[in-house]
Order: sequence, then structure tokens, then C-alpha cells
Amino acid sequence: MFFVIKRIAAMVVAVALIGCAPISADTEVSPSVIAAFGAPPDVPSGPLPPDLEKAVTKAFKGSVADVTSLPRSSWGPESSAALEQIVAAGDPRVVWLITDLMRFTFRQAQFKELSDAAGAILGKSWDQQNDWNDIIDHMIAWDVPAFPGYLTYKRDIFTNALPGWEGIFVPGEIDWRLVSWGGVPIDARGFDETDIPCNCIPAADNPPTQGADAATWLDDDDVIFGIVINGEARAYPRRIMEVREMVNDTLGGRDLAIPYCTLCGAAQAYFTDAVPAGVKRPVMRTSGLLIRSNKVMYDITSGSVFDTFLGKAVTGALLEQGVTLPQATVVTSDWGTWKETYPETTVLLERLALGRDFDFRSGRDAQGPIFPVGDVDPRLPVQADVVGVIASDGAPVAFDRGSALLALRAGEDVATGGVRLELAAGGLSAAAADGTALSSHEAFWFAWSQFHPETALWAGN
Repeated sequence: MFFVIKRIAAMVVAVALIGCAPISADTEVSPSVIAAFGAPPDVPSGPLPPDLEKAVTKAFKGSVADVTSLPRSSWGPESSAALEQIVAAGDPRVVWLITDLMRFTFRQAQFKELSDAAGAILGKSWDQQNDWNDIIDHMIAWDVPAFPGYLTYKRDIFTNALPGWEGIFVPGEIDWRLVSWGGVPIDARGFDETDIPCNCIPAADNPPTQGADAATWLDDDDVIFGIVINGEARAYPRRIMEVREMVNDTLGGRDLAIPYCTLCGAAQAYFTDAVPAGVKRPVMRTSGLLIRSNKVMYDITSGSVFDTFLGKAVTGALLEQGVTLPQATVVTSDWGTWKETYPETTVLLERLALGRDFDFRSGRDAQGPIFPVGDVDPRLPVQADVVGVIASDGAPVAFDRGSALLALRAGEDVATGGVRLELAAGGLSAAAADGTALSSHEAFWFAWSQFHPETALWAGN
């Protein structure tokens, strides 16, 4: 679904999900970042000087790159001249806009011009094969702030390149610096219109299901994401979720949004009927955007963008109402064990896979994150599978999945931070010390640790 981009092993102090307000230029950069990326450049504060702002407007306002689906470019001699002025000014904050335009640029000469400009401003030279990655790697590692008004220019670049994002790029509790294009357009289809083909990552609303005995197309060792709500069990095959990445469903009398971020290895389930009175049920779609190698989802009903990993509204009306969706447990298991444990389970129909059979874990994503991910916590390998849980006191806790399975199968206890794990239908679930069930799901370590930087970790006894 997404263009293949070499893994970025960015190291940066975790950034707050804030709008485009500039971050202090006095932010301390850790010695490990300096060792890996060099000393950060000097970063001015405050608005851009008038001459620089004029150059930025000439270069980026109304800019259109040569996107494959929109084979035209507004980049010409005047833009190049303005870019020279930008380089001469030497303000690292403008490099964020340079990388934004690079993401939509497939003409080699234009790409190199932008890359060379970023290198000149930052005092770096890049490997031309991976320079988009390398530039953002350094920008994130150094925590270079955005300049005031950055979002306006960024919105212009993105909405000129592809339609549909006009309502997405708005101020909110999201760090727009770190949002990049995932390589596909937005899914803007209405609720229950997901049988209509789209040039997008196609969500599925109210997916048809069948009983376990009828699902002869599934092998016993096929990976499924299992959910049980009010005693009703359903399996969401990974093969389908690799294609759909978003399902809006009703199970056990509860409405759910179920995003699967292939890049994060995370299938999650949010209760979309747990909203304030007067708020319509959120219906989630994939925006075609990414933040720190995590999909950016949004609600087609309100237009609000959500933090996919945390379930928190970060823009729009639902942010104003403080909506954070509670999670249900998702058990990653195999089909054979799941249907044996829950013989009355239902499972999504094979046709929802649209004839595709992706395995991103063993292919595109096998070498690690392919988009910027922020600070890489060194306690586990970046793609170690963990079970993530929010404890009763609100503290995040993670368990190394492989070590936990071995320990539990050997009869050992697996517990830390007021949370203990249990074997569940071929996978793992979590409970508090008093036995109260806690919501949990699996994810790659880099994803859990970047969204929960203070997480406790159980990595084995």
C-alpha cells in the first residue's frame, strides 16, 4: 500500500502531540543523538524575517510537484531562485517544507535541487538514494521546530498535490512536522459505502461474516486478530486486515472501529459508541497520511483526526469535546486455536481480501520501520512484538511477547507494574492484580515505546 522507503532509525526525545507552535530552540539534544547525527544547527526563534517569508511564499505557496496521479509541476525558475534565497538565509526550520515537497516529487532534477538545498542549510550531504529519509531523520533527531505559519504552507503543498485533505490539515494537538504522505489518497467514502471501489486503502464497514465451519479458506496456522465482546467472538484474519487496515463493525451489541497499522504491527479495537451525549458515532477511515510510521485515521462523520495508537481526537469538534475512545482487547492468535477456543466464532468473508494476499511483515516491513519513528527505545529490538497494556493506575506497561509466552507455558508468572498476562486462545490477554480484565493489544516495540515513552517493560524473569 505504501511506497517502500528505507527504514529510518531516528533518535529523538519524544515530542508532545502539539500543533505547529514553535518548540524552544534551547531544547537539549542528548549526547547519543549528537553521536549519531552530529551537533544540531542553530535555530532562530520567532516569525520568519520578511524577506525570507517572501521567498518561502514564492517557493512553496501553491507549489505542485510532479505527482504520478497529477503529472504537472508548478516548480519553475522563479521557485528555484526563491529556493536560493532560502538557502542563503540558512533557517533550518524551512527544511520541513522542503521535505514536504520532496515527498511528492518524482522528477529527479527537482528532487535533487530540493535535497541539495536542505543539505546546504543543515550543513550535511546525503546519500541520494535515501536522502528524503536521511533529512527527516536528522530533523527529528535534532527536534528542529516549525516556524509560525508552517501548517498553512504544508496544507497548501498537500492539498495541491492530492484532493481530499482540505479538512485534515487544521490546527490541533498533533505535531504536523512529523506527518508525511503514505503514498495513497484519502478514503473519503461515506458510511456503508465501502463496497464502492476506491484508489485508497479501502476500509470495510459492517463486514459480512460466516461461521467457523464455513471458513474453509483459512488454514489453521493463519494469523487472526480475535475480539470477544459480551460473549460474542469474531476473528479478523490478518490477510484481510493487511488490505483493509480499517473496519467499522458491531459486535456483542457494541460499535467498534478496528484499525490495523501494518507498519506498527498493531491491530486495535475502539468502542465508538462510548462518546458524549449528542455526538454521532465516529466512523473511521484511513487518511493516506502517516505520523512516526503510524497510520493517521480520521472520522468521516465529524472530520476529526484521531491519534490511531491512542484513540484520542487531535483535531476538530471531537477534540473540543475531549473524546478519547476506550479500547477493547485484541488477541493475536492462529485460526486453529481461536476456533477451537470459540467454536461459535464468526469470521470475516474471504472476498473482503479483494483477491490479495499480502505479508508485509515478511516483505516490505521486514527490515524495520520505513518512515520516521522518533526516539528508538533501546531496551528491545525495534520490531520486537510486545503486548501493551494501560494499568489500572493509568501507567503504560509492555511485555515482550515471545518471552511471556515461553514463561506462561512453563507455568511461570508474568507480571509487572500491577499487570499480569494470561494465555488466551493461542495469544495473550491482560488483567490487573485483582483479576479485573484490562484491555491489551500487540504492537511492535518501536510503536508502543514511542507513544508511551515512560512505559514499564517486562522482558523476562
